[in-house]
Amino acid sequence: MESSEEEDDFPSIESIIPQSNVDSLYQSHTEKGIRKLCCELLDLKDAVENLCGNMHSKFLAFLRISEEAVEVKHELIELQKHISAQGILVQDLMTGVCHELEEWNQSSNDAAEIPHEPELPEILEPLPNDRNDQKVLFLENIDVLVAEHKYEEALEALDAEEKKSAELKGSGNNSSDDVSSFKSPLSERKAALEDQLVGFAEQPSISFPELKKALNGLIKLGKGPHAHQLMMNFYGSHLQKRIEALLPSSSLCPETFPSTLSKIVFSVISLTIKESALIFGDNPVYTNRIVQWAEWEIEYFVRLVKENAPSSETVALRAASICVQSSLNYCSILESQGLKMSKLLLVLLRPSVEEVLESNFRRARRVVLDMAESAESFPLSPQFASSLSAITTSSSSMLAESGMRFMHIVEEILEQLTPLASFHFGANVLNRILQLFDKYMDALIKALPGPSDDDNLPELKEAVPFRAETDSEQLAILGIAFTILDELLPNAVLSTWMRQNESKEPNSGLTENLTFNTNANVELKEWRKHLQHSFDKLKDHFCRQYILNFIYSREGKTRLDAHIYLSDNREDLYWDSDPPLPSLPFQALFAKLQQLATVAGDVLLGKEKIQKILLARLTETVVIWLSDEQEFWGVLEDNSAPLHPLGLQQLILDMHFTVEIARFAGYPSRHVHQIASAIIARAIRTFSARGIDPQSALSEDEWFVETAKSAINKLLLGVSGSETSDIDEDHIIVHDEVVSDSETVSSLSSMDSTESFASASMAELDSPSNLSDQDN
Repeated sequence: MESSEEEDDFPSIESIIPQSNVDSLYQSHTEKGIRKLCCELLDLKDAVENLCGNMHSKFLAFLRISEEAVEVKHELIELQKHISAQGILVQDLMTGVCHELEEWNQSSNDAAEIPHEPELPEILEPLPNDRNDQKVLFLENIDVLVAEHKYEEALEALDAEEKKSAELKGSGNNSSDDVSSFKSPLSERKAALEDQLVGFAEQPSISFPELKKALNGLIKLGKGPHAHQLMMNFYGSHLQKRIEALLPSSSLCPETFPSTLSKIVFSVISLTIKESALIFGDNPVYTNRIVQWAEWEIEYFVRLVKENAPSSETVALRAASICVQSSLNYCSILESQGLKMSKLLLVLLRPSVEEVLESNFRRARRVVLDMAESAESFPLSPQFASSLSAITTSSSSMLAESGMRFMHIVEEILEQLTPLASFHFGANVLNRILQLFDKYMDALIKALPGPSDDDNLPELKEAVPFRAETDSEQLAILGIAFTILDELLPNAVLSTWMRQNESKEPNSGLTENLTFNTNANVELKEWRKHLQHSFDKLKDHFCRQYILNFIYSREGKTRLDAHIYLSDNREDLYWDSDPPLPSLPFQALFAKLQQLATVAGDVLLGKEKIQKILLARLTETVVIWLSDEQEFWGVLEDNSAPLHPLGLQQLILDMHFTVEIARFAGYPSRHVHQIASAIIARAIRTFSARGIDPQSALSEDEWFVETAKSAINKLLLGVSGSETSDIDEDHIIVHDEVVSDSETVSSLSSMDSTESFASASMAELDSPSNLSDQDN
């Protein structure tokens, strides 16, 4: 099979044609073809040479004819001048002959002069024709001046002729036949001159000095509105050419393109206003036309800025800010010329600027809230890193990264704003930062333990970048949020507003500066209040979940419920101890808060303010829960429940103990005291309703206060005994230093910040940092 296929592919040797025959056969055909092709190429060459020669000769003939036409034109002009000169000579000759005849007749004293007087009109008969010839010569002179493009001379001649005869300017109803017959060709010359001036003014390559001459000519002809429209067309065309030349650079210089474009547009508008005033004066009609034209050009400018906006969000915001800054600066120049365009410009720019702001904050939400999906990387800012990294723990590096991402994206947006952009759109930016901060707080809330955090129900857990399980991680979340709220974010915004304030012109009015500063301060203060409210959501969530976890996670005697106040056993209530102690749940609460204080001292080092705020809110949450818990009060108010005076005394002591915890640690809250007093009053009413006399069963308030203080000292000293054996000792802090019973509350509040929250002053709680209104 293989041999047969090879035979088919390769014929036998006998059928092969010798190479010499092949060469002779194909060589002859090739030579013939080449020779034929060469002949055709030579013919084509001759034809091209003939064509080029004909074109050259025809072009030379065309040039010669053009030169002859120009010469003929000049000869015609010279001939017209010669005819005009000859006509003037003939007119002068006729005038001289008539003058000589008149003198000769007057000097004759012959008596026969009187019969021949009727012949004088016959001699002077050509005088009317003489006047007609002067008008004809005048019109011919106008035609020559127009043909020679001597528009100024033609206008001067027309003006001089009209001054000679006032009837030429009239309506023609009362004019004579001669004047009426002369006005018609004169009007035709004016119309022809007007057409030539308009055509000259509409030439694309005309310069402004030449245009100005044509406009002045049209004004002299009484065509002021048309001349004004031609001037606006000239500047509009000039502006369009400059814009078309600039458009290709929009992609090369996206940030400076709007500024350059605004400079071109507003400079042309300013120049148009200036020249219009010089040429046409302060005519309201022309001023209104300029305003309408300027409004249209500004609308076109804003549309171009939007159409050529950069694709990058950051670059687009910078370009929009520069556009606002430069455009408003140019508008202030126009205002000095009597044209106010600032409000119109802001109305037109606002949708574009707000759209750019929305895209930037949409990117900010993606960067801050979707850390897993966002691939953007940000440089490490030393300012943010030093403030946030000091708070984080070893397991919360992602938390620090989220805080630095938040601050970096906000500062990046603020840096793009120019002073005038922040002045006019600052409220919008502040509102969007507030929304971003609020969503960031919601994300941090999801990272904290919540009521749905059950290990057996993983489907209930929402996917979050990080979760805070330990106290230190939860405190780190609060510390980072508070640092952003109290330090980093206000500093970033205030620096932007300071740049805005410094940009005010030194010669601007005092009233305007005062209004600016007042409005800015009010806006910032209101904005800071809303930020505080967003942070309060995070703080309240932490405190509520922390206290509820403390209450419901405990079992036995340390669980906080109403049954502990139904017992009349003095030993169970530790009433026989010296001094009497609060119930076990409140002893455990004190230990828990002390433990949290120690952790906070390590995690929130140097952040005593937030430490105090958190512990005050935790204490407040306890009494709020106790005040609102219907199950607790339902047990006490049940008629079948055994109530004893000792239970009422214990409840009142626990409330005083809670108030003294806050006062001892240096974060006394009026709200805590009010709620505790309300709980005591309700308890007294409840026990009184069951027949227990509070007056006979209760001691003075001062006794409860002093007993609560002594109990705190005793718990801090870590007194051993059965009365504290049921408390989780890991939650009790025992200090090395001994605190005597005689020391005052102020001395108790002077402990180190790593042991309690007492290192911050009350002023920090009652009056937070600048522009914030926080009540504790």
